[in-house]
Amino acid sequence: MAQLAKLETQVPLKVSSDKFYTFYRDNLSRFTQLFPENVKSVEVVGGGEIKSGSVIHESYSIDGSPVMWTKFKVTFDDATKSIGFDFLGGDLLQLYKTFKAKMRVGAGHVNWSIEFEKANENVPNPAPYIGIITKFSKGLDAHLCK
Repeated sequence: MAQLAKLETQVPLKVSSDKFYTFYRDNLSRFTQLFPENVKSVEVVGGGEIKSGSVIHESYSIDGSPVMWTKFKVTFDDATKSIGFDFLGGDLLQLYKTFKAKMRVGAGHVNWSIEFEKANENVPNPAPYIGIITKFSKGLDAHLCK
């Protein structure tokens, strides 16, 4: 039986933690403009603005893969400058029984963790997702420093 596993990364930031966290929290839908080669669409299920508890449908591509889709619930914690992504459906959950990502912004860095359970032993670790998270964090940091 598969067990929960975790991958983590830390990305240094030049921009303030408040600015990075606030932009990420308030502008998830703008990732289609910032990273069009990867993020194809971001939509709130049922419409409306993205807020804590919203369920989001996203289509994306990683490492030149065909466009995939996922559905996740997002939660924001302003006190700890953290955002949780609890994946509820989509292509990702064909490989993983559970998949959760968490971002926590600190002074001069952002920490990311991915907690997952493989559907079977032949499923690879989700290392490409750590790569895309790192790309987004560095790209957003550079964008906000302009």
